[in-house]
Amino acid sequence: MYDDILLPTDGSDGIAEAASHAGELARQFGATVHVLSVVDTRNRFESPTGGLSDAAWTEAERERAETAIEKTVDALPDGVAIETSIVEGVPKTEILDTVTDEGMDIVVMGTHGRTGLDHYLIGSVAEKVVRRSPVPVVTVRLGDES
Repeated sequence: MYDDILLPTDGSDGIAEAASHAGELARQFGATVHVLSVVDTRNRFESPTGGLSDAAWTEAERERAETAIEKTVDALPDGVAIETSIVEGVPKTEILDTVTDEGMDIVVMGTHGRTGLDHYLIGSVAEKVVRRSPVPVVTVRLGDES
């Protein structure tokens, strides 16, 4: 039923919960977990008064993505087949493109469950993926690991 499971990650606290779900599905179906992190190319600080150059923003984002991949892979159970990738772009778009371009069967992703002003200002990548994904999406409420 599921051969390829996409597990997008931004390295948020609580990612172990989503990794646990993805790992359990992978064990049940003999699937591969594809851990994806997106280098967000939308530099919100690229302005004369913003303080971060485009290159500095991209480098910081790449480091965050690499750390997110490591943290998520470490949270997956032993014995699960894993592939990793880092791409650049807008997170929701890159996740959905990976689903279609790479033939994913299901997406397992964390969500913070933001509401109100936080949701309006920050948005929800998970919500956008759920609404537009051509395959099932399992969302896992992320808690704080600290």
